[in-house]
Amino acid sequence: MMAMLSSTGLTVTFGGKNAVDGLDLKVESGQLVGLIGPNGAGKTTTIDALTGFVPSRGVVTFDGTEIDSLSSTSRARSGLGRTWQSSELFDDLTVLENLQVAAERLTVSGFLRDLISPRNDDVSELVEILASLDLAHSAHLLPTELSHGQRKLVGVARALAAKPKVLLLDEPAAGLDTEESQELGKRIRGLVDGGLSVLLIDHDMGLVLTICDYLYVLDFGQLIAEGTPSQIRSDEKVIGAYLGQRHAEGENDG
Repeated sequence: MMAMLSSTGLTVTFGGKNAVDGLDLKVESGQLVGLIGPNGAGKTTTIDALTGFVPSRGVVTFDGTEIDSLSSTSRARSGLGRTWQSSELFDDLTVLENLQVAAERLTVSGFLRDLISPRNDDVSELVEILASLDLAHSAHLLPTELSHGQRKLVGVARALAAKPKVLLLDEPAAGLDTEESQELGKRIRGLVDGGLSVLLIDHDMGLVLTICDYLYVLDFGQLIAEGTPSQIRSDEKVIGAYLGQRHAEGENDG
């Protein structure tokens, strides 16, 4: 199976400290990969590096091409999509309009044009995206009229509107209750089963261990384990990272 996204020796340094230290990672075509670890382990920094939002060393390959020299915008245009921990929706636009902006914002001219004079383009593909996440009924609602869980799903839908080949999800279940998290998991799993490749970061271990095909575990920026969910559940290093004394004492590693 071909790796759609991979890193070799990915390293990010802040203030002389390696936030991510020599990470080798890959997401294969049609695979749901989880990236987990305690607070401050370097998970979001990894996504920031893969998508070009922070400088990094090492090699990042996307869809068979090295992309280390590309800007974040160029990486997005090539099909490397992501979400953010905060949904960052436009609250004065409807859900469907939020997706329309996302679908066009890969070009500055298109974004500015639509701000001045929105086009009446065929939105059937965007409606299909909303339907795949059970959001079709919300198309003409404002984000402020949605539940927190629905807003999270709209964030995912907005990322999908840009037609990514690989989607990186940063804490999509943050702030959701158990039922909402389970529903989100079903939707994400459905996207992957439909052919999308996904890298998922989340603190909800029940969610990650249930829906992911493969997992990488970071601690203090270093990879301490990788494997299937069943392998990760019983890995002593992983148990120590989550339950070890240094984390129980609340050490802050950034």
